[in-house]
Amino acid sequence: MNISWGWRIGIGYGGFVILILCLVTASSRQKIDLVSKDYYKDEIAYQGVLDASKNQANLAGSIAIHANASDIIIDFPGEFNNTLLKGNVNLYSAANKDWDKNFAINTSNNQLTIPRTQLMPTIYTIKVSYTAGGKTYYYETEINLHTS
Repeated sequence: MNISWGWRIGIGYGGFVILILCLVTASSRQKIDLVSKDYYKDEIAYQGVLDASKNQANLAGSIAIHANASDIIIDFPGEFNNTLLKGNVNLYSAANKDWDKNFAINTSNNQLTIPRTQLMPTIYTIKVSYTAGGKTYYYETEINLHTS
């Protein structure tokens, strides 16, 4: 059977239209989570984060974050021994906004323990924001809970 060039162009065009419709349908069903619902307001307040990051960089010690089978342990710099630390730890998951968690920092023993039972096995961006001695500090890093 021999198909004329007109039918071949029509079949090719029809296949292309079907492919585009399938791609549009698949992309419209894709779940998209924004990092923050108030990202404009957060962007305006970002200078405070930059200043707090600079304060963190000026410390002699650094925050150490490590995970074991049951917990995530955040060790604060030794400069804050016996100093009351207040703030929060935000664990942000790019995979799913329902996995994001917030934990309050209210410690004077330089350590915060977060149970892994409250977290999902994914890659989290850990954002530590705290105050000590009237200064604000900010530290951010990633942790992979798939392998820890």
